[in-house]
Amino acid sequence: MTVRQAEFMMAIATILISLGLMWSSTDGLAIGWVSEKGPGSGFWPFWLSLGMLMCAILTLVRWALRLTPESRSTESYMSRDAVIIVGTSVGALVALLIGIHLIGIYLALVGFLIFYLKIVGRHQWPITIMLSGGGPVFIFALFEWGLKIPLPKAVTEEWFYPIYDVMYGSDHFWVFILAAFALLATISIAVHRLLPAGEE
Repeated sequence: MTVRQAEFMMAIATILISLGLMWSSTDGLAIGWVSEKGPGSGFWPFWLSLGMLMCAILTLVRWALRLTPESRSTESYMSRDAVIIVGTSVGALVALLIGIHLIGIYLALVGFLIFYLKIVGRHQWPITIMLSGGGPVFIFALFEWGLKIPLPKAVTEEWFYPIYDVMYGSDHFWVFILAAFALLATISIAVHRLLPAGEE
């Protein structure tokens, strides 16, 4: 399969998947903003799918007009190295999904990001700590605090009770979030200074 053929097949598949998700999102679900509650249960699936649909259509148009190097390429789609990278990514995502079920999304996401940043990406420890710690904190603040949408926590549910006490018992929860990021930055700086240059 060539790069051009692969791009066409992916654009078509994305269009079909997007339409299917949009259709299922409107099946008895609110896709708008519900007053005093936030986004309806179909809000995110519908509008994100619409965004995917628009991007896939744009990709298909650019493919038909041969505007990109990929749309003109007759080279083989995947090399052996690419297969290894994709296989590693798929395996990591499957592990993430299993981890979400067993230990909750936040702890599983920390493990996933550490694996990807440090082992696969070979980034330095400070940036690994900042992103693998800051990512889950940001997602928690966005979904659980901002949008009031609880995400699965599995066996770690009880760990969040003290955070909920602060979150629902204070009008200044944003101070807690900033403190969490400050702590992560402090740890990252400490690791950067304590580790020899070659071990970062």
